[in-house]
Amino acid sequence: MKPIRRVAYVFALASIMATAGFTAQAAEVPLGSDAMEGHIITRVLAVDPANYQVTIEGENKNPVSIQLTDQAKALHNLKVGDTVDIHVIRSVAYVLDTDVDGAPGITNESRTIRATKDNPHPGGQAVRQVKITSKITHIDLKKHEVTLLPPEGKETVLKVEDPQLQARMKKLQVGHTVNAIYTEVMTVKTSR
Repeated sequence: MKPIRRVAYVFALASIMATAGFTAQAAEVPLGSDAMEGHIITRVLAVDPANYQVTIEGENKNPVSIQLTDQAKALHNLKVGDTVDIHVIRSVAYVLDTDVDGAPGITNESRTIRATKDNPHPGGQAVRQVKITSKITHIDLKKHEVTLLPPEGKETVLKVEDPQLQARMKKLQVGHTVNAIYTEVMTVKTSR
């Protein structure tokens, strides 16, 4: 797999700078984001359509079995020796929700987009997004710390290291919520 590449750092800083003038009445304020990208091209070693399993060539030519779901409708079109091109982008964004008294929680959404009818080779795109909402329960401006209550109920103290974010901490209020939004997009293409 190629080295992980950071792609959203500059965008996150630009977002923070652009929102520095927002008042506490803004609906959502971006706090930062980060992204990683991975790409691998490999080949199919075995296909078991009845059990929805595919074995591909992994690192050092070791076989890697992948368990698919019954939504893999075109699996019977996949053949040993086919090329598999897998591209994954993972990102996380942190957003301050300035509505006071939001509740901690988790939402999990996913969707798939399959290859078109014109392309008989299996493939498509899978998107998964998880949003974890934590409530601010304490703010220590002198220590640059924010205490968050996540959905699982165990408070976590975060040290704010970024000087720009430290300067903006005085706009935070107990009761605000912080959303950590994790998004993963996986695109799979196959060819002969």
